[in-house]
Amino acid sequence: MTQNLPTFNRHAVQPMECLKAGWALVKEHYWLFVGITAVGVLIGSIVPMGILMGPMMCGIYLVLLEHMRGRPIEFGMLFKGFDYFVESLIATLLQFVPVLVILVPFYALFGFGLAKFIEHQKQRGGPPAPAEIAGLFGGFGMFMAIAMIIGILVGVCFSFVYPLIVDRRLKAMQALEVSFKAGMANFWPLLGLLLLNGLLGVAGTCACYIGVFLVMPIVLGGLACAYRRVFGLASESPVASAGPPPVIPGA
Repeated sequence: MTQNLPTFNRHAVQPMECLKAGWALVKEHYWLFVGITAVGVLIGSIVPMGILMGPMMCGIYLVLLEHMRGRPIEFGMLFKGFDYFVESLIATLLQFVPVLVILVPFYALFGFGLAKFIEHQKQRGGPPAPAEIAGLFGGFGMFMAIAMIIGILVGVCFSFVYPLIVDRRLKAMQALEVSFKAGMANFWPLLGLLLLNGLLGVAGTCACYIGVFLVMPIVLGGLACAYRRVFGLASESPVASAGPPPVIPGA
């Protein structure tokens, strides 16, 4: 039997409102959420390719969504994310695919160009010409711009993957499909929310990096609130939006 995919709302995300709602969501148990998000991200970062990041993100969202429902929460709920290990791992690895497919050739091209530049300078001797330096930095700048654009697109389109796996019990491919469609239907507001989150992250980094852990609960709480605005929770109907009626994926 085919599982019905959840409907979603267009234009349901308001960046600043989601961020405020994220703070309102976590402030009652702020230090508990700081501990949960910090431990989750640190554990998720231990193993490369996001092998543990998926389960940890599922655990973090599980706690956020349970608190959103008004249910009791505790630190140990973070590790219930391993109940979704397989699907979250598949989803995490699949999110890397577009990044790897596009960026690996650029890495190779930039590395090849840099090696040729160094070889040319050794053969010629003397300092490089200003035009050559400008070309090298221009190529690096273009590479970084492309990497940032790809990262932003992936971040927007797959913002709801882990909440969908946890809240709607979707398979990895289903969660990726629905998150992509909902992300595109709310692209600019989600982009605004991610940019606000990025600014908070930069501010946290400036505070000797410790501040990053202090803003993570607000950032992820804001994304959880955006998820509720777009999909509603599994135990409630989708939130009504001011835009067109909810979209049915595949319809």
